[in-house]
Amino acid sequence: MTAQSQPRIAVLLPCFNEAATIAATVEGFRAALPSAQVYVFDNNSSDRTREIAAAGGAIVRSERQQGKGHVVRRMFADVDADVYLMADGDLTYDPKSAQAMVDLLLAEQLDMVVGTRKHQEKDAYRGGHVLGNKLFTGILAGLFGRSFSDIFSGYRVFSRRFVKSFPVLSSGFEIETEISVHALELRMPVGEVETAYGARPEGSESKLSTYGDGWRILKTIGTLYRIERPVLFFGLIGAMLLIAALILSVPLILTYLDTGLVPRVPTAILITGMTIIAVLCFFAGLILDTVTRGRREVRRLAYLALPAPGAPIL
Repeated sequence: MTAQSQPRIAVLLPCFNEAATIAATVEGFRAALPSAQVYVFDNNSSDRTREIAAAGGAIVRSERQQGKGHVVRRMFADVDADVYLMADGDLTYDPKSAQAMVDLLLAEQLDMVVGTRKHQEKDAYRGGHVLGNKLFTGILAGLFGRSFSDIFSGYRVFSRRFVKSFPVLSSGFEIETEISVHALELRMPVGEVETAYGARPEGSESKLSTYGDGWRILKTIGTLYRIERPVLFFGLIGAMLLIAALILSVPLILTYLDTGLVPRVPTAILITGMTIIAVLCFFAGLILDTVTRGRREVRRLAYLALPAPGAPIL
């Protein structure tokens, strides 16, 4: 992309049974970003999502592996553009915010802009989801040092270097968490734009399972923390084992100092085993930290191999 040329913008809409809303969603983003190509990636819909999207002017493609993470992996791999906007096909995100998000990404040469949801309709965002979002946002901030206002927002704009350097590993709705952690770990320049969030129209049903997907997201955060912060993860386990071993050893030490005997041999064996495992956890964390740093450097180099959004190529 040269300094004079316009960036190629791709709107990516992962869909599963969104026949009731996909036409209006495609129309909204085509109006908001007239120069963009709108892609609808259908994920085994049993209704007329594909036909309606194609009739609305979208480029329709398919992903057979079920789950939003699989769809995002396919979209990021197959679509070639300079700027990528990802949203849902359920008409809950406001297309009118799209231009402001793209402009912010290009003006400040950011790698991701998150559309933070502001809901006014009661049915748009259930109370349990609001609480869960705040809880997981706080957990992410505590584990990784910083976070976003809305880590679960599916409304995001990405640079090309983000998309083409992001190894998607998730399979379901935990993909937003993985995207957020990837940006935080590589310390990418990111931004946020507040956007309206509406309720699903009649005839459209949410595919999100509050408890099932919440548990998967929590596991994803734990897994990513184990992978990206092995010293702290395994060090915490080792510290807990060592403290427990010290507490159990106090009566034995006192008895030995008093009588010169060790009356509870099984307890002494247990303490020894816990201490050995604790030491192994500490060393495992140190070894894995070296591996993690190497992986992070490789990802960073892949990321830096592509130009920043809006930067002229000389």
